Amino acid sequence: MKPRNMILNLSATAMLVAATSASAALPKYVFFFLGDGMANAQIQATEAYLTTINGGDATVAADLLRPENRLNMSKMPVAGMQTTYDAYALMTDSASSGTAFASGLKTKSGVVNMDPETQTSCYKSVAELAHESGKKVGIISSVSLDHATPAAYYASVPNRGLMNNIATQLANTGYEFFGGGGLVAPEGPARSGDTENNVWDLLSTNGYTVLNDRASILSLKTQPMDKVVAINPTLDRSSAMPYAIDRPEGNLSLKDMVEVAIANLEERPKQRGYKEKGPVRKGFFLMVEGGKIDWAGHANDAVASINDMLDFDAAVGVAVAFASRHPNETLIVVTGDHETGGMTVGHATTAYTAYYDRLLGQTNSFEYFGENQWAEHKAANSETLCGGNGWQASDNLARDTAMLGLMSDVFGMDWADLNAYQKEKLEDAYDQSMCGANDNSQDENKLLYGGYEPIVVTITHILNERASIGWTSYSHTGVPVPVYAQGWAATRLAGFYDNTDIAKRLATLMRLPELPVKKACP
Repeated sequence: MKPRNMILNLSATAMLVAATSASAALPKYVFFFLGDGMANAQIQATEAYLTTINGGDATVAADLLRPENRLNMSKMPVAGMQTTYDAYALMTDSASSGTAFASGLKTKSGVVNMDPETQTSCYKSVAELAHESGKKVGIISSVSLDHATPAAYYASVPNRGLMNNIATQLANTGYEFFGGGGLVAPEGPARSGDTENNVWDLLSTNGYTVLNDRASILSLKTQPMDKVVAINPTLDRSSAMPYAIDRPEGNLSLKDMVEVAIANLEERPKQRGYKEKGPVRKGFFLMVEGGKIDWAGHANDAVASINDMLDFDAAVGVAVAFASRHPNETLIVVTGDHETGGMTVGHATTAYTAYYDRLLGQTNSFEYFGENQWAEHKAANSETLCGGNGWQASDNLARDTAMLGLMSDVFGMDWADLNAYQKEKLEDAYDQSMCGANDNSQDENKLLYGGYEPIVVTITHILNERASIGWTSYSHTGVPVPVYAQGWAATRLAGFYDNTDIAKRLATLMRLPELPVKKACP
């Protein structure tokens, strides 16, 4: 053989080997982190807050840029941007956005993994397809496991409120790990048209172990189980984990849940003396939702939102540490499903500066304060204040030293530091909360308070605007949302694209069928 032909043949062989290797290569471990309600403003506000609690100044670039003041997600080497609208709305809800991320399908608000027009066709999620391909699957959420976002990875329903139906489908998935919040309607219908199954019995029949105490859940790190549902020891409204700022002692964080999930999903039988039942699976797909970022955004409570952002990002950090041990096998993607609350970094009253130190005195979320300190104060004082037309006095709050003390103790807000307009807004909100009446019109009150406790939401509004954070809505907004990625083929997540493209690109990278993929409706 002539040397030139030998070189050509060798080159062709090398190209063939490279092509074969490339076609065989797959990300063994795929993490998908979804911050519900998280967009650019939430990320920047959290980094400014982090800078402040670390002793820096949120108005100084050198401080903001320090690595310890940056989130794990924003330090990832690849960034993109995705649109969030659904089939018929610029402002999506979490069911339609979850469907886009999970199955690559545009549907309408309230619908999970079904067609937008008739809700007669059902679709598989990337998690279902990954499981069918041989990967283990884990689903984690700080809200209930039958909520819209986690549901999009295993269920198909025409209405996200059919939560017994959703939980029934959860129990039938065969997925190896569920963790975080509980179930809203595990023993009967959540609403008309829902199923009436006992999901606890179904989980047991299908081989799942349900754990809800800290020691048992953490023991999964060294004693993994084939199928487990790990529910946080304390649950609050709608079977969700408490806000990070309110976390009771002995509870778990999202970081804890991700560590436990990895220990159960990663194949390490030799180190553990653990023998899996059935065939050894090919890595895992893990979806993690920071669901209460969204709930705090709805209520316009920046500090509660920021603390859940930090909790969510700490969970991202666990995946980053895992990837450092498996650098050529791991893909991590972090994004949000939509923005919530119309949060802005800046306010009309603060112009071009910021005062994030004013946020550091808040010690509880709006929800905890409303259900505890405020509820107790109202019960003890409303009858005395509201008899006759007592609410009409212009200084009811100013004379209530106990309430002013609560504002200082829980929110770090000193009445003497407020301007006349801020005090007027608080007085009106106090009267409305105490007595159900104030001097405002119904339209004014709707704008000022939404559906929230007037005095509580007004306190957070004023605290936030004094720090230089504004809000425009009590609902979702339609702004595009950033995407961060690192690891195996992460560059495929760069660019500007639709939210459905995330599911489609993940399916391509994992060599799954092209989305969307129809399935028989459950």
